[in-house]
Amino acid sequence: MVRRIPNTTSALPVTRSIQTGGGQLFHYSWIISYMSEATAAVRDHVETFFAGHPVELRSFARGPIYRRVPSFEIACIGPGPRMPLWTFVTLGCWDAVHAEEHGLEFLLVGPADNEAHLESLAMTAYYHAGPESQRLDVGHTVPIGQPWVEGSTLDHDLVSPPYPFGPELESCAWRAGHARLLWLLPITKTERDFKVAQGLEALESLIEEVGIEYWDPFRSSVV
Repeated sequence: MVRRIPNTTSALPVTRSIQTGGGQLFHYSWIISYMSEATAAVRDHVETFFAGHPVELRSFARGPIYRRVPSFEIACIGPGPRMPLWTFVTLGCWDAVHAEEHGLEFLLVGPADNEAHLESLAMTAYYHAGPESQRLDVGHTVPIGQPWVEGSTLDHDLVSPPYPFGPELESCAWRAGHARLLWLLPITKTERDFKVAQGLEALESLIEEVGIEYWDPFRSSVV
């Protein structure tokens, strides 16, 4: 089942979901007058890739995200035939920041539907949409500022190609533009420091050699 916001330039009532700081999920009516071509394309791309999965679009009420990414939402994809885990994908980053019709969206994979995943994506999107010096790309790391989830030692995100899904999900093109979907891989500060000292390729090789369970918030550091 897919809960959709229609791609339209006319005002239509739709149902949206909003996640609150207390973790409660409220559904409310909203009048939407416009969805950009980019957001509609990425939304359709994600829904097509995850055919057979439950997909829900959610807003995120906490923090200042809408100051920089006014159309920010997160597609929350439940387990299904592609992946037995939860996947979360940003929408609206491309609208806020793009150059020559190319921009980014971000995704994160977790073992359960947890507000922490939404918060991590919102923080990353907010950072990315700030001053030009903060633009993210493959190989960059972002401090989460807290454990990924309570009790975890993973407190940074490594921006990577979406290796668990391959190039089919990574690239989304439409008539007038292109979006690249990049994966936020939670890592430890020790792993981040290793990447700075030894390089991205060295860290990725070590991660591949160890064979980490990347979705596990409580995995051990590879360094």
